Amino acid sequence: MSDKQDKATAYWKENLKYLVILLSIWFLCSYGAGILFKTALDSFKLGGFPLGFWFAQQGSIYVFIILIFVYVRLMNKLDKKYSFDE
Repeated sequence: MSDKQDKATAYWKENLKYLVILLSIWFLCSYGAGILFKTALDSFKLGGFPLGFWFAQQGSIYVFIILIFVYVRLMNKLDKKYSFDE
């Protein structure tokens, strides 16, 4: 039973590591690029709009959707690694 508990604990720790990394990326894209670095990014254009505005309105949503797919892929690999893919 202890081996199963150790495996579950390691699985959960790795899952939390992935969550922290992916949510940090999303935070940097949404809050950082859309608010904090908006002025610096506005010197670039994307589709005719300032890049800071684009990140605030569209970019953070696209990044979030991409991160969902990345998370699913990472979790599938993690499930296989710890034999939870039944």
